[in-house]
Parts: sequence; structure tokens; C-alpha cells
Amino acid sequence: MSTEKFACGICGAMHSGPPLSFAATAPDYWQPEMANDSACLLDSDLCVISGEQFFVRGLIELPVWETGEVFTWSMWVSLSRPNFTRAVDVWEQAGRETEPPYFGWLSNAIAGYEPTTLNLKTNVHTRPVGQLPYIELEPTDHPLAVDQRAGLTLTRVKEIAAFHLHRTDA
Repeated sequence: MSTEKFACGICGAMHSGPPLSFAATAPDYWQPEMANDSACLLDSDLCVISGEQFFVRGLIELPVWETGEVFTWSMWVSLSRPNFTRAVDVWEQAGRETEPPYFGWLSNAIAGYEPTTLNLKTNVHTRPVGQLPYIELEPTDHPLAVDQRAGLTLTRVKEIAAFHLHRTDA
């Protein structure tokens, strides 16, 4: 869809897209000053805070009805120390997708969703090496969980894109 254009519902201009993915660069609990702390780590897929909190990045996938494509939120989930250790142990191991899912808590508040998405219950499903885990939300009536189960219309994707492309607090 990147070669297509859509009319923005906020500014009225034509934008490329709509984008089918938005990402959080870190869990909401991460603070920039933590980068200088030897007990903290943030890379593209893993995060440790003070040697006590453990996170993996994964994908919340929402099917788009009209196109058959998938809209993706690339977000962070907290894991227990044992589950994080296991995930790291098999991170580069062929066959890791046979791991049972890891329970976790969504660790990003996705703007535009009310109530907050922060701390929604999840299951993190490991995929083959080179692919980010799939984040399955607990099947509740939270709007994000409903979107994951029911999918999005292309109109809704355009609304999400317009909102996130014009955010000034990001």
C-alpha cells in the first residue's frame, strides 16, 4: 500500500499509504537515562530494566477486511524472568516456534485506544528465527482486543494512520 495515497481526515492532505504499521521504540517504563546504567539494556528486540524487568518486542496483528493485508502494532510485552531467560536461550535456535506461549503484560499505551492498552494481558507466541513474536491479547471487550479478533476496515486503518501521523506528543 506504500505507493498508494489516502486523503487525511485530519489535515485534508494526501498522504502516502496508509501505513500498515506503527511501532514503539521501547516499553513505556524505559527512561532515556537508563541507557547509561549497566543493569539496563535496550536493543531492537529485547529490554531489561535494572536487572528486574524483562521485555520482548512483538507484533499485534489486526486483519484488514477489504484488502486481506495485516495492520501491525510493534509493541513491547513484559515477561517473567524465567520466560525471558527461556526466550533469550532459544532466540536464534531453529524450531523455537514450538515453544509454548509466554504470558506477559502489554507494556505500551497505544494512543487512540481508551481505556489504556498498558498492562493488557497477553500471550507471546514465538515464531521462526528472524520473525518477531506474535502478541495475542486476552480476548476481552477492550477495543484493541476486539480489533485483533474482528479486524479493521480500511476506513478505520486510515483513521488510525491520520491520528498517528499528526500526533505531536509522540
